[in-house]
Parts: sequence; structure tokens; C-alpha cells
Amino acid sequence: MCGRFTNTMTWAEIHALYNIHAENPPPSNMPPRYNIAPTQSVNFAHKDKAGELEIDYGRWWLVPFFAKELPKAAMFNARIETVDTSGAFREPFKSKRCLIPADGYFEWTTSEEDGKKDPWLLQLPEGKPFSFAGLWARNDKLGVTSCTIITAPAVDHIAHIHTRMPVMLDPSAYDAWLDASVQGADAKAFLLENQIDSQLEFYRVGREVNSSRYDGMDTKKPILNSL
Repeated sequence: MCGRFTNTMTWAEIHALYNIHAENPPPSNMPPRYNIAPTQSVNFAHKDKAGELEIDYGRWWLVPFFAKELPKAAMFNARIETVDTSGAFREPFKSKRCLIPADGYFEWTTSEEDGKKDPWLLQLPEGKPFSFAGLWARNDKLGVTSCTIITAPAVDHIAHIHTRMPVMLDPSAYDAWLDASVQGADAKAFLLENQIDSQLEFYRVGREVNSSRYDGMDTKKPILNSL
């Protein structure tokens, strides 16, 4: 799963990640975010009706276009195994794909010493920014734009932290994922073949991050511990 992540990029850095070459990116006072939790609003990139890439903003907890109320079931992750058949995710998987910018995410293990949860920050080398493969939706009845992150079985070198992981796409695969020209089982295979999760590094961080209300920059400070 992926239940928390970080995005400390500036607005201009997000535009650069997606090669959106506006002479003057629209102004933003977006602060760095060190502990983003489900139901909070996040940035994501998708194609507009003209086929141009745009940066949108919405709730991280998918609200299907047909929903009459905000879903109570967990909708912040979509399992790759069922993403093309699930009632909530099937249609977005066909036509509303997105990229969710980040520069780290958290998973938890249980301490043998005290039985409490220890958070681990997983990042690319040097904290390089990346994108989760995601889906988005617009529910006009509720006036909600939303998104979710696709997850898959974890690669071997991080499976001891958690058995699942978010799908992080190679930048060379961004366009192909967003244009939805590949569908069904081929699209799922495409995601798995273009992951960069094998590059992940990880280290323990302070337990303050266990609270979704905590968003201090020291959440990225490593603790000397290993698995």
C-alpha cells in the first residue's frame, strides 16, 4: 500500500518534472509537504481535452463519478490486480490516468522491542523527484476532483518492509501511460515493466510521522537503524 508520501517540490519543479515549458509557470505559494495523508488534496498531472498535459489539484481518495456521497471504503490506493475490473476504478483506468508527483513515501514495520510502529522513508537516490502512476475522477454531483495511487507487489529488496508498493513510473513512460492507448492486461503489464521502484533506498525516521497531523521537515531525518 501507500498511505503517506512527501512532496517538497516547488511549483516550478513540478512543471519541470513534466516538461511543461511555460515561460512563467502560474504563481503558487505551495509549501513543502512532509507527511501527506489520504483525503488531503494533492497535485496530479493528466491530459486535458485537447491532449495537453496540465497540473490539477484534488482529493487523494478517489470519488467515482457516479458516487452519491463520499466513499467510506479506502479509495486512496488501487490494486493493479483488479484495477481494470473494480467498479470504482475500471472507468478511470480506461480514460482518466494521471501522474502524482512525490519525492518519497512511508511504510511501517513493527518494532520487536516495544511492539510499536516504526516508519521508514523510501526515496530515489538523492531524493530525486518521481511520479506515482494514478487514476483520477471528477464527480460533478458532489463537486469533487480526486485521485488514487496504483499499487503492486513489492520488489524483493523492499518486501521486508511491506509486501506492496506504489507503482513509480520511469519518466520515459509518462506519455504512454497518460494517452491510454494501451488497455486492459497490456496496460497493467506496461506499468510493471516501466517501474523504477528497484532503485529505491530506505531508512528509518522518527515516530512523529505516525501521526497524520505531523508535517515537520524532520520527518526526513534518518534514524540509525536497519532491517
